[in-house]
Amino acid sequence: MAGGLGTRLRSAIGNEIPKCMAPVAGKPFLWYILKYLTRYDVNRVVLSVGYLREVIYKWVDEMKKDFSFEFDYAVEEEPLGTGGGIKLALGKCQSNDVVVLNGDTFFDVNLNEFHDMHRLASASVSLALKSMRDFDRYGRVLIDATSHKVKAFCEKQHCTEGLINGGVYFISRCAMDKDWPLKEKFSFETEVLELSVAKGNLYAFDFGGYFIDIGIPSDYKKANKDFKQLF
Repeated sequence: MAGGLGTRLRSAIGNEIPKCMAPVAGKPFLWYILKYLTRYDVNRVVLSVGYLREVIYKWVDEMKKDFSFEFDYAVEEEPLGTGGGIKLALGKCQSNDVVVLNGDTFFDVNLNEFHDMHRLASASVSLALKSMRDFDRYGRVLIDATSHKVKAFCEKQHCTEGLINGGVYFISRCAMDKDWPLKEKFSFETEVLELSVAKGNLYAFDFGGYFIDIGIPSDYKKANKDFKQLF
């Protein structure tokens, strides 16, 4: 998902590039996401683009030889919200199980293990969760420890510890066909994930890998330091 406006990050990266192209330790943030995907069984990448998409087109054309993926684009002519953007991008996908990543978040999840868990649960949507301490930027996700079904999403508030949505999903396109809102513009979090809790087909799994969201300048600065060691 590479179509975000990145309003909170403009003070750090300016108005010339989209958020996913923010330079981190000398490379666009998107480079690190794609490099991460090379570790797993991924052979096709669909970039959901909108704001300043020409910057992404140009960079991918120059760099695609460095990756083994086939690239395609889902173009948002106007912002469709997180749900509308995902739904549009899934229309460009070819396999049934699709992994969805945010263009401003890096979460080091073992995607092969995650895919196995998703299929074993016969889930429509699966979430990768991150355990955190002393946080207030994220809402908590409550799950059944045995079945891994999501029980509830809790509003953002200060928490001493808990599980958060890490922004990495597996979606089964066939299972979700009947569950998408009919409109084009909608929120994935409130109009898909929260409604799926009642249906009992939403699962979540706790992963312990490195996590960072560069959406605010302080974490963007932290990523510039951390990624020199991570990659």
